[in-house]
Amino acid sequence: MIPILRFFIRIALSIFFKEIRIINEEMTQKKGPLLIVANHPNSFLDAILIGSIFDRKLHYLARGDVFRKPLYGYLLRSIGMIPIFRQREGKEHLHKNQDTFEGAVNIIEKGGAVLIFIEGLCLNTHHLLPYKKGTARIVELLQERHKQFEIQVVTLSYQDFHSISKNVLIVFQRLAKIPIINSAKDRLIFNEKVREIMEKGLFRLPNQKRSHGVLKWFFYPYYLLVKRYVSKKTNGTVFYDSVLFAVLFFTFPILAIALFFVTFYLI
Repeated sequence: MIPILRFFIRIALSIFFKEIRIINEEMTQKKGPLLIVANHPNSFLDAILIGSIFDRKLHYLARGDVFRKPLYGYLLRSIGMIPIFRQREGKEHLHKNQDTFEGAVNIIEKGGAVLIFIEGLCLNTHHLLPYKKGTARIVELLQERHKQFEIQVVTLSYQDFHSISKNVLIVFQRLAKIPIINSAKDRLIFNEKVREIMEKGLFRLPNQKRSHGVLKWFFYPYYLLVKRYVSKKTNGTVFYDSVLFAVLFFTFPILAIALFFVTFYLI
């Protein structure tokens, strides 16, 4: 993430969420080869949150269908995203995942950091989903090349997925002993080790009464308009929260500037 973009995203996140609580935040200062393994309950907002915490550049494995348009593909790759394809996107694309895994390994080999969502699927749920084998495959390739690297396990717990001024808990943990992977059985063992750690960091956050402060009295009508627009466009999909954040992030500065000039003109 570009530093200046990270700066503004951090500000926007502090407004969008009531509290972003981070456990073991000091782990984000880790330098050198790093593989970050996370759960995936809230679409692109998961990557935005994790990326905003780190001061170093992260590379993300993202669903391959969003790369199909050349312009989108170029822009996404420019901010560190790497396409990974699922069977539902067509079996003809699955062979490309080997290049994806190789690309992720090359980044880590050079001292970079790669974020992968081990569930391979996003659902707005407070529970962990079954794990895919992609993460274990990257670890296996790194071990084949005898490379030293660290694995951090990140668990995100959201209060809910359809509102602002909510809480989110982000827990960082380290996979201290990485299992050796030589077979399909070893990949399952690796996934279970990650699940054991991730479950320790997963919490169900209680619902609390929200106070929107100034937003409630001054900007709330604007928020309602955006919310209704996003709700209609996302039509109940897992993208609602991410799109809501993105639309607010890009349109709120325009609104603020317009209000400034209107106020200045009236004065």
